Amino acid sequence: MITYVLDSSAVLRFLDGEAGSDRVSEIIKDHMAGECEAVISSLHWGEIAGHICKKRSRGALDMVLSRLAAFGIPVASVDADRAVRAALIRVKTSIPYVDAFGVELTADSRERVFVTADFDFKAASRDVKIEFLPAK
Repeated sequence: MITYVLDSSAVLRFLDGEAGSDRVSEIIKDHMAGECEAVISSLHWGEIAGHICKKRSRGALDMVLSRLAAFGIPVASVDADRAVRAALIRVKTSIPYVDAFGVELTADSRERVFVTADFDFKAASRDVKIEFLPAK
């Protein structure tokens, strides 16, 4: 079964109804129907939280995170080994360290696809499958 690793830009596009939100919605619906799996790194989860709190409010943050949690998408924890693997990805590709965690979640399997709206990930596309959402 295919697993989609969603980064913060993909989830924020979904929440804001921007370009690519329909694709992220499709992934979430398929995940909830058991047709695929979806996952997000805890660091991207934190980026979503910070963005929502800054752009909307603390109250909106609780509502949005509750809504996202209801989709049953696991939030992958960071441990020491994962942190080192992400650091090595960052050194190899020069992508931001937080983003390297999403790539790290994808790197262990050809059945995983990283979904992002951030074209800075092009440097990692030779090592993992990446689905880029449309530009705004």
